[in-house]
Amino acid sequence: PDFKIASGKSYDEELRTLTYQGFNKLQLKETPPIKERVEYELKIIKDKGYAPYFLVVGDLLRHAKENGILTAIRGSVAGSMTTYLLGITNVDPIEYKLPFERFLNPFRPSPPDIDMDFADNRRDEMIEYAKQKYGEDKVAQIGTFGTMMARGAVRDVARALGYPYTVGDRLSKMIPIGSQGIPMTIDYAMEIVPELKEAYEKEKDTKEIIDLAKKLEGCVRHISVHAAGVVMSPLPLTEYVPLQKETNGEKIVTQYDMYTVGEDGVGLLKMDFLGLRNLTIIQE
Repeated sequence: PDFKIASGKSYDEELRTLTYQGFNKLQLKETPPIKERVEYELKIIKDKGYAPYFLVVGDLLRHAKENGILTAIRGSVAGSMTTYLLGITNVDPIEYKLPFERFLNPFRPSPPDIDMDFADNRRDEMIEYAKQKYGEDKVAQIGTFGTMMARGAVRDVARALGYPYTVGDRLSKMIPIGSQGIPMTIDYAMEIVPELKEAYEKEKDTKEIIDLAKKLEGCVRHISVHAAGVVMSPLPLTEYVPLQKETNGEKIVTQYDMYTVGEDGVGLLKMDFLGLRNLTIIQE
């Protein structure tokens, strides 16, 4: 996004100024080891050209704090002294011996990724703020494609072929739910569930449904809104990606998924605005 700096400083100068202001805000002593760490981090950030990213994230979290929106940051970014001084993170990485390199290092090809958690009942306010700051036409939520999984494919095929609801329901319930790391497929279900294999071999209707469902398995079924992903751009988003309204709603979403929108595809900045119910509960 096109982050404007009123003073006319460069992104790197502005980031340096705000970082060093953090010592006073946190009432932290500027010791040689801390200063050395900060200079090391700022150099990597500058060489990589990521200063604007840190300014954008810092500004979003400043807005959240000023408006009483509870936030939390998670992941490897806790290893950065710069983000601690900027008020992005609230953990002193030197005190806890957290390495910066896991978050960002000269050999990491992809941009840094700071996941921002917000109280889920106020997440929309944060997206609204981003739109006000960078322009309605430059901020959108990321679309995601729902695919035909084993159970759903069987149900959809049975319904489309005009079978009674109970037929599709019976077959789909025979297919176990996949475990983490091993998504369930119709072929795998046939291997591990003897009743399903028997139904397939003996029942003509079942064979028809399953043969068709196997062809549709893995195909895209519908588009929905990614739970966290928001994309921001310097020019109107229509210069980079096709957009649409969400199904039965007014939110503007990208017609590309997060992989195509991000650095491996179009090259736009993908931000994670995560709504967390736990933060809402803590706040209340």
